[in-house]
Amino acid sequence: MRIVIALGGNALLRRGEKPDAAVQLAHLVAAAPSLAKIAAEHELVLVHGNGPQVGLLALESTADLSLSRSYPLSDLVAETQGMIGYWLQQALSNAGLARPVVTLITQTVVAADDPGFDRPSKFIGSGYAEDKAHQLAKRNNWTIRRDGNSWRRVVPSPKPQRIVELDTADLLLRSQTTVVLAGGGGVPVTEGPDGLTGVEAVVDKDYVAALVATQLNADRLVMLTDVPAVYLDYGTSTERPLHDITLADLDEHTFPAGSMGPKVAAARQFVAETSGRAAIGSLDDATAVVAGSAGTQLSRT
Repeated sequence: MRIVIALGGNALLRRGEKPDAAVQLAHLVAAAPSLAKIAAEHELVLVHGNGPQVGLLALESTADLSLSRSYPLSDLVAETQGMIGYWLQQALSNAGLARPVVTLITQTVVAADDPGFDRPSKFIGSGYAEDKAHQLAKRNNWTIRRDGNSWRRVVPSPKPQRIVELDTADLLLRSQTTVVLAGGGGVPVTEGPDGLTGVEAVVDKDYVAALVATQLNADRLVMLTDVPAVYLDYGTSTERPLHDITLADLDEHTFPAGSMGPKVAAARQFVAETSGRAAIGSLDDATAVVAGSAGTQLSRT
């Protein structure tokens, strides 16, 4: 099969963990044997999130007094693509994957007039207590929003329209190469008379993964995160996981926009537009989620 797996940024850095490189690499090393097994048996595309990582780089850039201006988010997304892609390449190789693994620094075209630019909604960086978050917001001109029990920075998140390097990814897949593509949702760019230009945003990697899976004619879209399934009434005494579900059944429920909502919407989009299946589950259960025996499995009927 041709499979697109989206790794959530929170799967690499769990809530409450220090954003140390060693912590994130340890999660990847633990998951690498399962991912390597999938890559050895299928054509595999890996799309990863970067919310915690790009937020850390943005904070470091803002605090660097040697800079006349902090680095734009588009540049920092490119940095996270290289860093996390390198971690993935090394972890998969060390786990025994014989096939080559390539990271593509990927650009995602968005519309310059996308309404997402006027309504920042994408969480990046660490969570803070409310007082600290408001201090940082005032100092750095951030927009912040509550995320669970903490407060985090939010940035514009326009919808993806096109992946610039998709044809290259297809050629690599046909040559039995595992491809790390559109990391962090891809570097957000707009298209104009002078070509492509980076913009101040972070594209949601789940929507990008659905676009990639659809345009690459993937058989399956799998989103791996830090929870074992999609839950109804999550965080309450009545929470319960969804296992096998159809598009019609899914439409009876709503999910939080800041957490599971984009994953569910991306899964729904892929299944509605293709003949494939989508799944959402834990990075720790990667093999079982791909096989259909764990996580939330979404089908057309």
